[in-house]
Amino acid sequence: MAKTAQERSAKTARKRVANAEEELRLRVRPGTRQALADLMEWSGITEQGEAMTLMIHHLHALGAARCQPLLTPPRHEIEISQNVAREFRNKSLLAIQKDPGDEIIEPA
Repeated sequence: MAKTAQERSAKTARKRVANAEEELRLRVRPGTRQALADLMEWSGITEQGEAMTLMIHHLHALGAARCQPLLTPPRHEIEISQNVAREFRNKSLLAIQKDPGDEIIEPA
């Protein structure tokens, strides 16, 4: 006799508890979703969960030293032009001249 949907769900729930499975949820923007789709296509994987599980295990196998650069988020470098820096210094000096007393005086 075939099992009911409720019996199958109960069996699946017991297996998940026995295996200490945990559901991870991930919200992504279109660019990240497209990157995952590309990776899945390149490797012939059709299930997102399988692709992410494999990536996690393969990255972990690389070890901390080789994996760390891959997991470092990109940081933007901000360069202030000479004109902006000069203008800021001039405005700062004007502010100090208008309201002296807040400036830091180096010990002699």
